Amino acid sequence: MRSTPAEPGAGARRRLITASLVSSIGDGVYVPLTMLFVHSLTGLSLTSIGAGLTVAGLCALLFMPVAGVLIDRFGGRRVLIGLLALRAVGFAAYPFADSYPAFLVIALVVAVGMWASSPSQHALIGEIARGAERDRLLAWDRSLRNAGMGGGSLAAAGMLAWNGNAGFIGAALLLAAVFAVAAVLVARIPAVPREAGAPDGPRGGYRQVLADRPYLLLTTANFLIAFGYTTQAIALPIFLTRDVGIPDALAGAVFALNTVLVATLGVPVARLTLRGRRTRTAAAGAVVFALSFAAFAALPLLTGGTGALVAVLAVAVLYTAGELVHSAPAQGLAIQAAPDHLRGRYLSVHQLSWSVCRTIAPVLLGFLLDAGRWHVWAVLAVMVLTGAAILLCAERVLPPHVVSSTRKAPAATPAQQVRT
Repeated sequence: MRSTPAEPGAGARRRLITASLVSSIGDGVYVPLTMLFVHSLTGLSLTSIGAGLTVAGLCALLFMPVAGVLIDRFGGRRVLIGLLALRAVGFAAYPFADSYPAFLVIALVVAVGMWASSPSQHALIGEIARGAERDRLLAWDRSLRNAGMGGGSLAAAGMLAWNGNAGFIGAALLLAAVFAVAAVLVARIPAVPREAGAPDGPRGGYRQVLADRPYLLLTTANFLIAFGYTTQAIALPIFLTRDVGIPDALAGAVFALNTVLVATLGVPVARLTLRGRRTRTAAAGAVVFALSFAAFAALPLLTGGTGALVAVLAVAVLYTAGELVHSAPAQGLAIQAAPDHLRGRYLSVHQLSWSVCRTIAPVLLGFLLDAGRWHVWAVLAVMVLTGAAILLCAERVLPPHVVSSTRKAPAATPAQQVRT
């Protein structure tokens, strides 16, 4: 029996979102402990580790165009399996990194697997679902990833309590196992058959992507709005403890609140956003981001104590609302606007908007934090509002089925059908 991608098999959906949950647990363990993790396992200095991770990250960015070609050639499923397996091998090898060159190679392997996994997974979602079903799968993916990141962070905190470096060796083995399990889950998703008579390689290549003005508008808007997402991990902890006077332990409550809200409300909010135009809903989320930044800028004017903490949590809820409203339609736009035969290249270019943002955000936000209390929030507000304006401009030149989930996309080809 065949089912169209608008109605993927229940087994395929379960395996996809379970793999997303499992891999996000690994990210939750690794990301908070990265520097300590590598330092304990390799014995290298923190300065050399930081430099090595930066170099590995930059090299991984250069790999993104290659990832797009591989996705278009072999499909998102196969590439994602390979990347998850690559991360498993990298983490299993970390305890054996007894030299700086060995550390650099392993760090590059892990970074490539991390950066390229997102476009591969989104391409896989694009292969097995169409229209509004894609938006629903994206919402489940994001919701479960937040839950997994939170659970992984708790596991990371527990591993710090182990004596010596036993906790970090255990973390390396756990990470290797987690990503291996995720690879097996993805491998069990039915393969999408290629269209009969379709060419082995897609035509147009990156020249077509770079000539697609509407998609470049979406990517530019995402690059600007993405800085709003980096705020929570980079700028907010320093701002709350230094400028608002919140204790270090309580500053973590903002992250916890955001994680819980996104994990529990991601899918219900996504269902609501499907009723409107993706461009306008994503722009509205960016506007809510800007309002939360204005509220953060006003927090230092408050007196300390319980009132300040309540105000911080209230603004954190507003910030999370912006994330919830923006994320699902923005991801939907990126996938819906990508032609099927070049989906990998398109999504790799879109992923660069996230990757480049995360690469330069520490420098930019650090400079703005040193400049004063309100500067970082003013610049971020201008950036996300500019991104919102670009989204509204892009609406005029995007196809109707990309803008609205209620409009049907062009009929699926045999290559866009899934065996169940």
